[in-house]
Amino acid sequence: MGVRVGVLVWGGEVWSAGVEVWRRVEEWGFSHAWVYDHVEWRGVRPWFDAYAVLAAAAAVTSRVGLGPLVTTPNFRHPVPAAHALKTVDDISGGRLTVGLGAGSDVDDLGVLGAAPPDSRERARRFAEWVDLLDLAFADEPVSRQGHTWSTTRTLVGGPRPPFAIAAGGPLGMRVAARHARTWVTLGNRYRRTGTAEAAVRRQSALLGEACAEIGRDPGGLDRLLLSGVTDERPLASVQAFDDYAGRYEELGITDIVVHWPLPEGRFAADLRVLEQIAGARRTP
Repeated sequence: MGVRVGVLVWGGEVWSAGVEVWRRVEEWGFSHAWVYDHVEWRGVRPWFDAYAVLAAAAAVTSRVGLGPLVTTPNFRHPVPAAHALKTVDDISGGRLTVGLGAGSDVDDLGVLGAAPPDSRERARRFAEWVDLLDLAFADEPVSRQGHTWSTTRTLVGGPRPPFAIAAGGPLGMRVAARHARTWVTLGNRYRRTGTAEAAVRRQSALLGEACAEIGRDPGGLDRLLLSGVTDERPLASVQAFDDYAGRYEELGITDIVVHWPLPEGRFAADLRVLEQIAGARRTP
């Protein structure tokens, strides 16, 4: 069968134009489609709300999987996030997967006026964030007093959409092992030495160790690679993508997400190549 292919749709485009992209995503046969969840991204403003965009996309599609890639604690509390995500999942007929991550040290940090946390604190608060998001979908009211995130008698209710958790270090891998259906990797974006393949191999070993700690079979997790954030260029041609996908499939990757091409810059590519790639790996 090979890897499944998803696409990252940009969240800075007005809906009157963006709706046509989402219709193509469905028509071309991608397995899943995602949006970044930011207030701004690399200085791009305005950046439309990811959950609202996903709700609109859910209403104009019927098959493709949907989700944020990724939602972070940078500007969202887990309880209202759970309510919004439940709504999107309902509108989509159960097609939502919730991408989750600790957040980078570039975008959105400090947007609510608090001092930006360091990397260790980001990892700690992320683990607490995911725990409360998970609890919020319980069928009984939930109360919790946490270090950063708290709630009193919250009732969102289930079912909980599946989580896709981005992780590269030991603490993040423990969160993924506990909560994720899918592990998300960006390759070696944050480690400038070694190849992206070596990074995925190293991270996979960490994930295996985290799963072993709790008695979970790591083979039960899907493994998603977000492309386009390293120097690799899988959209250069159909052959380039096939070679790229084959190398990562050998490392256990089950899903690859590419970016919808932009006119210029890092994410520039030929739309015809993207359509051919999607068609060749079309989800039945």
